[in-house]
Amino acid sequence: MRNLGDSVDPAAALPRSRFAFLTLPNYSLIAVSNAVEPLRMANRVVGQTVYEWSIVSLDGRPVLASNGLDLAPTIALDKLGKVEILFVCGGIDVREAVSAPLLTALRRLADRRVALGGLCTGGYALARAGLLDNYRATIHWENLSALREEFPRVQINDQVFSIDRERYTCSGGTAPLDLMLNLIQLKLGLRISQLVSEQFVLERVRSDQDRQYIPLRAQIGASQRSMIKVAQLMEEHIEKPLSLDRIAHTTGLSRRQIERLFKRHLDCVPKRYYLEMRLRRARELLLQTAMPIMDVTTSCGFKSPPHFSRCYRNQFGHPPSAERLIQKSGVAPWPSALR
Repeated sequence: MRNLGDSVDPAAALPRSRFAFLTLPNYSLIAVSNAVEPLRMANRVVGQTVYEWSIVSLDGRPVLASNGLDLAPTIALDKLGKVEILFVCGGIDVREAVSAPLLTALRRLADRRVALGGLCTGGYALARAGLLDNYRATIHWENLSALREEFPRVQINDQVFSIDRERYTCSGGTAPLDLMLNLIQLKLGLRISQLVSEQFVLERVRSDQDRQYIPLRAQIGASQRSMIKVAQLMEEHIEKPLSLDRIAHTTGLSRRQIERLFKRHLDCVPKRYYLEMRLRRARELLLQTAMPIMDVTTSCGFKSPPHFSRCYRNQFGHPPSAERLIQKSGVAPWPSALR
């Protein structure tokens, strides 16, 4: 374990932040663990208690996670005391987990100006309570479409996490780790966030500009076999993209049929979908390998570096030459609410 060096004076007492994690029945334990562990590691890196946290339930009894385990100690919500952010921790069957007493408790917390967050499907409870109206919010990709239909006043997006004023929401799995590392960076600086991420062997910290990977099958439904076949063909031909006519011939569909499918289910043209697929692959290569930009250009099917750079800038807001510098320096686009 490395010390802070010149990052922070270890003798200086830093202000403490206290978070609470309100566990709902069948919550995702991996999501909660990925939220708590960065806080623990930040304390260890700094050498003092900068973060405190509590596991909470409505009645104070431990709640079973979706894997059958529970966390202790667990305290009752009304015994919690003052916290900086309370995160609602959801998982599977979240609709059944949201009760009238829970909604009342969340509204009372909001009335007391407590910042609220949601891990995995925890954002559903906040939306049910009306506490995400006119906020940008994120939830696990399996629930995106349903929430957009049920809560039209919530600005649901497919990002890894969202920070909008006093609301903090994220997807499940490893997404809470990225959210917490971004919060750690805001409080303690880039160097501390980097040291914490290195302890978890994390290749890079995602920002709120990163989008969840949503399987096409989940977006359009397993019954749309023809469209899934088209998308798979595109993915198999990233380096040498196929023409739409060639894709049509190979799949046994007409060009017009393919165009109608993409418009109906994804509201885009096939050419745009194919381009975004190649750009996502290019970004992965830039961030996760040391490949020269020229090699990335050809590997992702772009005819020339200027064309690649122009498409990349249009998609991500900066040229490919800046991507690795952003990752290294940490000077990345910050959550829009904090700019």
